[in-house]
Amino acid sequence: MSAKILYGKEYADKIKQEVKDYINNKNVGLAVIIVGSDPASQVYVRNKAKACDEVGITSTTIELPEESTKEAIIAEIHALNNNDNISGILVQLPLPKHLREFEQEILDEISPKKDVDGFLPINVGKLGIGLDCVAPCTPSGVIKMLEMENIDFNGKNAVVIGRSNIVGKPMANMLLKKNCTVTICHSRTQNLKYYTKNADIVVVAVGQPNFLTDDMIKKGAIVVDVGINRVDGKLVGDVNFETVKEKASMITPVPKGVGALTIAMLLHNTMMLDKRK
Repeated sequence: MSAKILYGKEYADKIKQEVKDYINNKNVGLAVIIVGSDPASQVYVRNKAKACDEVGITSTTIELPEESTKEAIIAEIHALNNNDNISGILVQLPLPKHLREFEQEILDEISPKKDVDGFLPINVGKLGIGLDCVAPCTPSGVIKMLEMENIDFNGKNAVVIGRSNIVGKPMANMLLKKNCTVTICHSRTQNLKYYTKNADIVVVAVGQPNFLTDDMIKKGAIVVDVGINRVDGKLVGDVNFETVKEKASMITPVPKGVGALTIAMLLHNTMMLDKRK
């Protein structure tokens, strides 16, 4: 029997409805700063603005020229920190090449009370010690989706493949908070299959197409694919979907999987920050 396919849109729609019910004519704003004209970033920003419109969040996009200085971006952040109509702020990454070395320095200027991405060290620290905080959107969306599927996390073996600050590390911390026994694996892990074969939940975020194959999981495992790779003009995940779905109990596809949850959780995080104001 093949796996139940978890289409992100179904869960994202429920999350958006929750936000919409909360907003209900409140003045809640999300500001996005984009520097330069990276095509992928432009698409992301447009999608975020569109999602905001759907739920009633006021979306503000601040477009700065490619050659902007660190100081110019920080000045915009400070203005938004002091704007009571803005509940959440994000700086669209990646920044242009000449600003990459200042990326963290720039992000650190966002007020922790408006850190909608959950990337600031103070929020990362809170997540790490199990305190209530706004956490990065993609792993938050994964947890929300599994909660909606009534997954019992208690005592489950969870393996996270990938150790990025955006997905891998926060994902591991969130699964720990849910009482899973968590193993983080990565490019230097030896005998990866040993860990994945014992896992009840496998979250893959390595950026390598079709990396996880059916011989690496046990029957009935829940497999969440966070990868987005382009192969021969098509989008594919980090999981070999066609083979793994025959062995897993639940699996997310790529496309139409976790991606929809990421933007929905951005709206949810904006709502959470507004509630705390």
